[in-house]
Amino acid sequence: MKVYHGSDMPIEHIDLNKCKFGKDFGRGFYVTKLHDQAITMAERVARWNKTMPIVSEFEFDEFALIDDELKRLHFDNYNEEWLDFVVLNRKNKLKQQVHDYDIVEGPVANDKIATEIDDYINGIISKEQFLKNLVYNPSHQICFCTTQSLQVLELHKAKIDSIVFHTDDTVLQALMIDYNMNELEAADRYYTSNTYTKLADETTKLYSKDWTEIYELLQQELNL
Repeated sequence: MKVYHGSDMPIEHIDLNKCKFGKDFGRGFYVTKLHDQAITMAERVARWNKTMPIVSEFEFDEFALIDDELKRLHFDNYNEEWLDFVVLNRKNKLKQQVHDYDIVEGPVANDKIATEIDDYINGIISKEQFLKNLVYNPSHQICFCTTQSLQVLELHKAKIDSIVFHTDDTVLQALMIDYNMNELEAADRYYTSNTYTKLADETTKLYSKDWTEIYELLQQELNL
């Protein structure tokens, strides 16, 4: 099964020591089978860090779980057991895992749900009220919590294709404001430039640069 990880950098090596505690399923490397969800996460991280959104694609060997001695926990949907497990991990203030699972799979606590989880943790709403308010939305995540679990995950490639160019809007707006160009003129100058060609070429790794550096290269190329 193909799964995806959204961030602002291509994944070449997974280091669990760089992963943070306090997440839904604890410390681990998170992926999803939903490509759109990975894109959304990549864009969020990129906006925060002012970088490029990148989705890395992996192959998850589910059949290996049959033979491997991996401990797996699976939640089909939002329910009381899922809530208790997420709260257990989110309340973890220790720098050690609070469960012994190798792989945990289930739905995501998105922004709205995360807020209600905080309300539940802080005693503002009851568990019953939380579960009553919970509206299911399509979401999915798999957390690989141990080094052993990563053996069933194979990196395919970092996909920078269409999502990378969400930065285009920023560059085009900068051209229009700084040089009084209309939208068509700015798009023509940008999309026919060598800078854009290099940005679209994964081997140049230009996509890993801040948009301001890309804009500066474009200005130099166009003698602006």
